[in-house]
Amino acid sequence: MAVPKLELRTLGNTGLKLSSLGFGASSFGNISRPVSESDAVASVREAFRLGINYFDSSPYYGATLSEKMLGKGLKALGVPRNEYIVSIGRYREGFDFSAERVTQSIDESLERLQLDYVDIFLCHDIEFGPLDQIVNKTIPALQKLKEAGNIRFIGITGLPLDIFTCVLDRVPPGTVHVILSYCHYSFNDSTLENLLPYLKTKGVGIISADPLAMGLLTELGPLERHPASPELKSACRAAAVYCKERGKNISKLAMQYSLSNEDISLVLVGMNSVEQVEENVASATELVLFGMDRKTLAKVEAILEPVKNQTWAWPSGIQRS
Repeated sequence: MAVPKLELRTLGNTGLKLSSLGFGASSFGNISRPVSESDAVASVREAFRLGINYFDSSPYYGATLSEKMLGKGLKALGVPRNEYIVSIGRYREGFDFSAERVTQSIDESLERLQLDYVDIFLCHDIEFGPLDQIVNKTIPALQKLKEAGNIRFIGITGLPLDIFTCVLDRVPPGTVHVILSYCHYSFNDSTLENLLPYLKTKGVGIISADPLAMGLLTELGPLERHPASPELKSACRAAAVYCKERGKNISKLAMQYSLSNEDISLVLVGMNSVEQVEENVASATELVLFGMDRKTLAKVEAILEPVKNQTWAWPSGIQRS
């Protein structure tokens, strides 16, 4: 039986066709462990070979190291630039959303990535900035960069879901092309689903990042500093144990759950090795071939029901009245 290629999905009204699974290069910044240049390049090449055409980085990851490593990996592909899609966002330092800083940051990122343009600039973590500034200064600056050809499309990201409506309701239609939401579409928290009809009416492409909930939905579990409540951590640990005892992998199940909603254009997953790439692509292609393990999913959802849609114990961003 031939292994199917990764599904291509349209990103809102951009016309871009994205692989359903995207490559997150944050770990190229040595966030959890050192990643060699050879491993970074090899993982990018394997991802592209297996059908992944979307790559994401940021100057923030590893103080610009992630962008540099991803740039080397993309250059090593040796293919025309229009065969892959790149998104970037957030600066190396803090949350400066001024027009001057966002304009300067593009030139810096393009140099590190060894590219002439990026497909999507994601204005990251906008809950940490004044939304008036985002609407009236940052996005207009990005529109100028789009007109100049430095970027093709404009996106916004953040943890609280209400920030998306706050911005999209205040800008002209078609100004923001993409939203990236993280940790809000997996079986422990599927609150992004409530926002999907609204986003579709706006013609906005939808990217869901981190279907493993920052390590909650893994056999190893999250880092000690993970902001989830003790109750949420305990329930996710019980779900992981249940899966493992039955020869199942909770991470695969979580990713397939996120991929199964075709209203989401792309699921973004961090990768840093050929092995991780192959495992993630296998999960996606197995979903197409065999569907989800509904029996295991039902039991996992029952375990997590008492903490369903519980977000982190600390608030994210500037607190607004």
